[in-house]
Amino acid sequence: MTRRLRILAALLSLALIGAGPADDGRWYAGNYSFSDELGGFRILSISGSGTREDPIEIREAFDSLAPVTLVIRFAKPAELKATVPGSFHLRVVTENRSGLAWIGFGFELQEIRGKPSDFNDGLSFGQADPNPSLISSSRFTHFESRFESFDRLNFDEGHLDPGEQSKFGFFVSDVTPVAEFYLVEEPRIPSS
Repeated sequence: MTRRLRILAALLSLALIGAGPADDGRWYAGNYSFSDELGGFRILSISGSGTREDPIEIREAFDSLAPVTLVIRFAKPAELKATVPGSFHLRVVTENRSGLAWIGFGFELQEIRGKPSDFNDGLSFGQADPNPSLISSSRFTHFESRFESFDRLNFDEGHLDPGEQSKFGFFVSDVTPVAEFYLVEEPRIPSS
């Protein structure tokens, strides 16, 4: 191995070792930070810029079946009022560590924690220009998008066994950007 390749390998190793949350516990990508601070799941890694070609990809692990909440913050709140409406492409790679199979998975946007997003808050899964080609899952073949009276994506017609993972892709837009909002994530199991 040449000296130049050894130096490059060492630098790459240092970059991988340093990958993780910032000192504030948040994970940064694109113009946003992401946090698992409310518990119930763990962010394992994050990458990407948020474009269609380079979506923000969040890898996470679910140890339980309860709905969890991902906290999303604008990375530079001082610039929020001067910015154009916020939007980004998101890919969530979720690993099922719950011990039970999932038969569906849901996402819900909330501008105020615990209150479903409505038409007036400007937050949506691309409601202004709905494009089904921007919504995907590697394990569930069907999705339903609901824009009113809340912003929700529900995936079904598939399953995810313990230890397996699924990729979900979608577009998030906020035409009246706020400094902080939430993405509720909910695995679904068969009812008995």
